[in-house]
Amino acid sequence: MIQLTLIGIGTGNPDHLTLQAIAALRDADLVLIPLKGEDKADLAGLRRAMLDRHLTGAPVRLAEFDLPRRDADDPDYLGAVERWHDGIALAWQAQISRHLPQSGRVALLVWGDPSLYDSSLRIAARLDLAVTVIPGITAIQALCAAHAIPLNDLGAPVQITTGRMLRDHGWPAGADTLVVMLDGGCAFQTLPAQGVRIWWGAFLGMEQQILDHGPLSEAGPRIIRRRAEARAAHGWIMDCYLLRRA
Repeated sequence: MIQLTLIGIGTGNPDHLTLQAIAALRDADLVLIPLKGEDKADLAGLRRAMLDRHLTGAPVRLAEFDLPRRDADDPDYLGAVERWHDGIALAWQAQISRHLPQSGRVALLVWGDPSLYDSSLRIAARLDLAVTVIPGITAIQALCAAHAIPLNDLGAPVQITTGRMLRDHGWPAGADTLVVMLDGGCAFQTLPAQGVRIWWGAFLGMEQQILDHGPLSEAGPRIIRRRAEARAAHGWIMDCYLLRRA
């Protein structure tokens, strides 16, 4: 039996790894390092830096491999994602079969936490593997810590959503605080800005961390500009933001 451990690694800072995560990496027979293309080579480099930092003297085999890409032009978004996940599952299986044909312990480093807006658990469910999850620091935690703000108002709910949902359906009913993930199009600009404040962060917890906040009418245009500049400079960007209505 292959034991797959999905390890939450936070937002890129090696200090985000928990002691439990480090112990699991040291126990692994194989660590999978997915590659997402030359423009996102830094992501694999960050994973390697974490391993170099925490696995000194531990003989762990690494397997780097190319990930398939999602067809971004497919109008069937959910169908395209399902087919993409099928391809990723096959890529995982190919590496595991190549390096651990009989049995062993495999570790996969997952940005943030495997349970929050990450599909590693859904992909793993396609394979006949025993799965263990080690939680990590989420981008939401890192965002609130960076801005030194509480996630929720006193006794009030919070809704976590995506840029696609915010753009297509507007502000959800029932919550005055939203956390928006996976927003490559700055969907906040589709909202009425009156009475809304935003707290935004990119590369959270890393050396190149960028923060901005303020009334949406003032901070929104700055964030759009700074996000575009950072993406052009690095070839990729990971960011999220919190919106709160008065």
